[in-house]
Amino acid sequence: MEFIDILLAYISRSAFITIFVLIWLSAYFIATFTILISKMITLNSWLNSESKALDSLLLGAKVTNTPTVLKKCATGFASKEKLNVCIAMAEKSSTSGLTWLSIIASTSPFIGLFGTVVAILETFAKMGAGDAGLSVIAPAISEALVATGAGIFVAIPAYTFHLLLKRKSYEIMSVINRSADVILLNSRNSSERFDV
Repeated sequence: MEFIDILLAYISRSAFITIFVLIWLSAYFIATFTILISKMITLNSWLNSESKALDSLLLGAKVTNTPTVLKKCATGFASKEKLNVCIAMAEKSSTSGLTWLSIIASTSPFIGLFGTVVAILETFAKMGAGDAGLSVIAPAISEALVATGAGIFVAIPAYTFHLLLKRKSYEIMSVINRSADVILLNSRNSSERFDV
């Protein structure tokens, strides 16, 4: 209960802009974890599927019998150009959401700083009104710095999750590129057999 009392006291003393900034940063924080959880589940599943497909292709399975995203572009005669289209589409899909994490990581500290600056300006306005004792100014500046701390607190996981998901996307694209190489090799070998 003490934490809730402290939180309610902080909110009652805070200016509208400070509360708005903290709500904005809270939304960013929730979005960060939502993107991480949803993308990590999706990318892990996708990586397992593409790894199985690569193993099957290496063992000589036909591309139509494998769970790869390249299946669409490998029907008929598989060309490098057709496979590149599927690879580009897969890359776009694997990196979706990373832009939002990047935006959150880069803007959160500035949003927090904005809240701090506005709160400090309000404190200086109170000082100009003659109420300039240290007992008034120190708590006000301390409360203003909460917004900066919150901005940094939101930016750190967003940046970390961005890097984790970027790495996972790289792993998927690496497997897909290797699968494309195997498909092209198998396609070339089968056409050479028919030419003989």
